[in-house]
Amino acid sequence: MPVVLFTCAGQRVDIITAFSRAGATTVAVDLNALAPALYAADHHSLVPGVDDETYVDVLQALVEQHDVSLIVPVADSDHLLLARERARLDALVLLPGPETIRVCEDKYAAHEFFVEHGIDTPATWLPEEPAGELPFPVLVKPRRGFGSRHIYRAADRRELDFFLGYTSEASMVQRACHGEEFSIDVFCDVDARCLNAIPRTMIESKGGESIKGMTIKDSDLIEHGRRIAETLGIVGPATIQCFREQDGSLPVTDVNPRFGGAFPLPTAAGSRYPELALALAAGERPEAAVGDFREGVVMTRYFGQIVLQDAGGVLEPLGELTPD
Repeated sequence: MPVVLFTCAGQRVDIITAFSRAGATTVAVDLNALAPALYAADHHSLVPGVDDETYVDVLQALVEQHDVSLIVPVADSDHLLLARERARLDALVLLPGPETIRVCEDKYAAHEFFVEHGIDTPATWLPEEPAGELPFPVLVKPRRGFGSRHIYRAADRRELDFFLGYTSEASMVQRACHGEEFSIDVFCDVDARCLNAIPRTMIESKGGESIKGMTIKDSDLIEHGRRIAETLGIVGPATIQCFREQDGSLPVTDVNPRFGGAFPLPTAAGSRYPELALALAAGERPEAAVGDFREGVVMTRYFGQIVLQDAGGVLEPLGELTPD
């Protein structure tokens, strides 16, 4: 069975169990002993923080110990580091190259990239740039960040000046989109060839994460997702967020090169992204099946838990894992 190492596993029980169902042996790591996903994996280990100089060495030792063939970074924290150090790890790291990650991590750099490549993106300025008439309302957004944190909506110049002074993050100013918001879950091979793109509605979100949504077979969104993924050079998964404006444009507001928070929805719709990832790790070249998924699949999320007990100084699950 192929062995998959998940870094910064956190709460992503859904991702680990999906790879288990796809036939993988799973190894989860995190620096927090109470990260729930650790206890959903076949093996788990505590590791230093991403900023620790031994982090990659520890991962390398785990790759050798468990004969890992695929590394799946679950959160954004270690993307750039692992992309730079992938040659040391002797396993397929499911990430694009460092330049792509730098673009995705810096939302202003992403905006400039999209403008350069003719991809719709909302008008965006650095804090020192806005002068004269702006298309209020506008958003004050962090250039780097996740979970919709430190985002403020300004209705006029007075509010804009206040929020720019109030925020603690290096920010940018962006025109607020008024259309319907969508996410597109894409998956690309090691040559950045898009294998599938699955759009979904954003019925309800909390903390920047979709908790209710539905897959839709919208040809414009599917092609939009494919084009963006291949232009960026995505390898593995990414979640693309965009709006459909009244003029028919599809401005992109964010691209995250990882499995999205709503991962269970495209999985239930037949994405087979875990199986595709395992095929890539085995050196295969899967056929593209862009647009091949079930439409009208609806997800509504709920809280779950893993209950642990202290077994001689080691935490072990008590009873069943979160219902699947």
